[in-house]
Order: sequence, then C-alpha cells, then structure tokens
Amino acid sequence: MAKIKVTLIKSLIDKKPVHKKNAYALGLRKVNQSKIHNDTPQIRGMIEKIKHLVKVEYVD
Repeated sequence: MAKIKVTLIKSLIDKKPVHKKNAYALGLRKVNQSKIHNDTPQIRGMIEKIKHLVKVEYVD
C-alpha cells in the first residue's frame, strides 16, 4: 500500500477545534513534526480538512 508523509507546517494555536482534533488524530502535535500513514480514503479526508496547515509528500 502507498505511504504518505504528513508534516504540520503551521501552528494549531487559535484554530478551530475540529482542525486541532484532525491534526492530533494524524499524530501531529508540534510544528514541523511528520508522520507516515497509509494512503487511505480516511486519511485523505482528514488531510483535506486541514490542507492549509499541512504538507503532504509521497514516500516510496
């Protein structure tokens, strides 16, 4: 299965609670922190909600 690397590039301070919960569910708590996830529709949906806060890269 394909993997994606998600990196938090903007702070969660003063963001909507839904955006914070999505970032925490992805395992992102600090700026510049990265996590690798399987590329599933569920993960893609979570990323779509906070696409203005994260950077997504494909991992081989």
